[in-house]
Amino acid sequence: MSIKLAVIYYSSTGTNYQLAQWAKEGAEELGAEVRVLKVPELAPQAAIDSNPAWKAHHDATQNIPEVSLADLEWADAIIFSVPTRFGNMAAQMRQFLDTTGGLWFRGKLVNKVVSAMTSAQNPHGGQEATILSLYTTMYHWGAIVVAPGYTDQSVYVGGGNPYGTSVTVDQEGKMVEDVEGAVKHQARRTITVAKWLKQGRGE
Repeated sequence: MSIKLAVIYYSSTGTNYQLAQWAKEGAEELGAEVRVLKVPELAPQAAIDSNPAWKAHHDATQNIPEVSLADLEWADAIIFSVPTRFGNMAAQMRQFLDTTGGLWFRGKLVNKVVSAMTSAQNPHGGQEATILSLYTTMYHWGAIVVAPGYTDQSVYVGGGNPYGTSVTVDQEGKMVEDVEGAVKHQARRTITVAKWLKQGRGE
């Protein structure tokens, strides 16, 4: 049984794009069909151009498709990856989620299996709060939230966030914690639970 996974991310300088790619790899280990999708950029071009790392990443990922509401309807499972902004998700992700009201109203988001990841510039910069704020929307959807908890040693290696993988990014844009294993474990766990749910519903 193949699970359809949408990995939906926002990334300005590349960290959450990398997390999304690792999630894709982890999910594909269990045979999932994966779409990596970015949310639309809201920042003006002048702001992007003013930051060389942001501009470089923006230009390098032009070929990544933007997420649509149809992708949410298609997916059995969804993994979100988004940077922390003052203890909350980046506005680009929030804006996209705010467009899902029609799907929610028609019950199209019920029982989607979801999980989330984030990054910030310091370990206490609101990483946990960001993931929890994203899950609040998922509860309104009636989605099934799959957190990693402490279900694998890789979670401890990656910093020990039970709500979802989170990573600290230093001033040079490099990841401080080794989270590749934690991300892949979280993706595999998400796919496994989605398979259980799909099998139980006889789909």
